[in-house]
Amino acid sequence: MTGPAPVSTADPLVERFRAMWAQLAGIGRDPGTGGYLRYAWSAAELTCREWFTAEARRRGLAVRPDGNGNLWADWIPSGVDPTSPAVVTGSHFDSVPHGGGYDGPLGIVSALLAVDELRERGFTPARPVTVAAFVEEEGGRFGLACLGSRLLTGGVSAQYALALTDSDGVTVAEAMQAAGADPAAAGPDPDRLARVGVFVELHVEQGRALVDLGAPVGVASMIWPHGRWRLEFTGAGDHAGTTRMVDRRDPMLTCAHTVLAADAQARRLGAHATIGRVAVRPNATNAIPAQVHAWLDARAADDTALTTLVEAVGAEAAARAQADGTSVAVVRESDSPPVAFDPDLTDRIATAVGAQLTGAVPVLPTAAGHDAGVLAGHVPTAMIFVRNPTGVSHAPTEHATDHDCATGVRALAAALADLAGK
Repeated sequence: MTGPAPVSTADPLVERFRAMWAQLAGIGRDPGTGGYLRYAWSAAELTCREWFTAEARRRGLAVRPDGNGNLWADWIPSGVDPTSPAVVTGSHFDSVPHGGGYDGPLGIVSALLAVDELRERGFTPARPVTVAAFVEEEGGRFGLACLGSRLLTGGVSAQYALALTDSDGVTVAEAMQAAGADPAAAGPDPDRLARVGVFVELHVEQGRALVDLGAPVGVASMIWPHGRWRLEFTGAGDHAGTTRMVDRRDPMLTCAHTVLAADAQARRLGAHATIGRVAVRPNATNAIPAQVHAWLDARAADDTALTTLVEAVGAEAAARAQADGTSVAVVRESDSPPVAFDPDLTDRIATAVGAQLTGAVPVLPTAAGHDAGVLAGHVPTAMIFVRNPTGVSHAPTEHATDHDCATGVRALAAALADLAGK
């Protein structure tokens, strides 16, 4: 005689998340590093965009690209004014070189699953709910982060953006054309922006705050000011074997000193400084470089500290260049001011999420930039973070557990229901 069948304790939402996540897991993944190469307008990112369009349409959402390549999937129930400001959520698909899989895509997968959750509960929004997928958030291909949202909001001109090039010399305009998009349509889109009533971005946490707090999700309070500067070191190319050390004008020495100076200054100021990208000309083993370009990523808790950091690095570079017989130019490529997310919206979401999860939700700052930071200057904006047990981001070991991701979906669904309810 057999006993009663065992009762399953599996969480259906966890299973749904796993199934959907598996559909994206292999797209653009490098088998050697385990990291992702999902550059904007590349085959891998376009495959992700096709997947998004199919999944959104399967849910009955109306999918439309804007002139900048951002995708918008609208849930507009019968009786809801389609022109009324929407509750928008979403993120991006593109990655940094060999980056992690969660940065960006987690926000899009979670958004689609949150729509499913709300429908299963019988919830009907009183205003449109939109899932967005922004293009070139990382700047991994063309160098300018949050390009899609900057173009949308007028934060960068179409003329400037379309002329940006990747490492192969392909312009944004050429990449768009190759993907079937019309670069002539790029630029500010006030009509689409006016239809964004509020934006909530879910994102994997980039750091260990939630791990240390023992919390599966949190809400963002602000984004540190940050930016990118190109350091152009110029010397004299020469023979590595025949040029006496005393006669050299080696820009690599100036660059190396500047890397160490950036680290020291950041530690002194409690800020962050990284030089993770270098281009050398002629880039030969047996030749002294003629020119070295290095890119400084600098971030700090406030504008004053950030300005102090960049100026200090520039001063150290200039002093070393004089000693080395080289020259240096510091060229600002992009900068983002501090973003304080709408405090009323932040409190409202923290309350809604806390009620769903039956516990207090941490509210914490971040030093990472996001499309939410760009949109915050135009519409009420907030962010929800999902715990990252490794604390690592922009690298293959970036991670979030399936259970925490499901918790994030429920948190996002609670926020959307509160914001889009009657």
